[in-house]
Amino acid sequence: MTRIGLLSDTHASMHPRVFEFFKDVDQIWHAGDFGNMETLEQLAQFKPLVAVFGNIDDHHIRAYTSEYKYFTCEEAKVAMTHIGGYPGHYPHHIKQMLALKKPDIFVCGHSHILRVMHDKKYNLMYLNPGAAGNHGFHKNITCIRFSIEGKTLKDMEVLDIQRG
Repeated sequence: MTRIGLLSDTHASMHPRVFEFFKDVDQIWHAGDFGNMETLEQLAQFKPLVAVFGNIDDHHIRAYTSEYKYFTCEEAKVAMTHIGGYPGHYPHHIKQMLALKKPDIFVCGHSHILRVMHDKKYNLMYLNPGAAGNHGFHKNITCIRFSIEGKTLKDMEVLDIQRG
């Protein structure tokens, strides 16, 4: 079993409670828009980090990450990118990628909207953790932690902090 902390859209700031929420995870996945290299480094020093860059990330962050990440966690195939749409509303290139790669889990960010959905068409779990930073239109800071055992996601919890 592998415990995952998932966040995105930190936009150069993270609430201190995120670190407490992720204290027992094995890995952190960041779905883009770090906002600055310091945020990326802070997360990478805290826990092993799997990450993609977002549309606001500069060349320093892009040198450390990629636009798409394909990897296996336990027995689950994972695809991650920043801008991915959501079930029923994927851009054409994401539909092509999902059909080709056939991930069990698809992770993206960008929308600042927390969404966890089963996509029946592509037979995958769709995860968007919302936004963990203070910048943007979102009213709440959100991130997710969960476990993967084999191909099964379990023990999913949401950190939800009202911005003040």
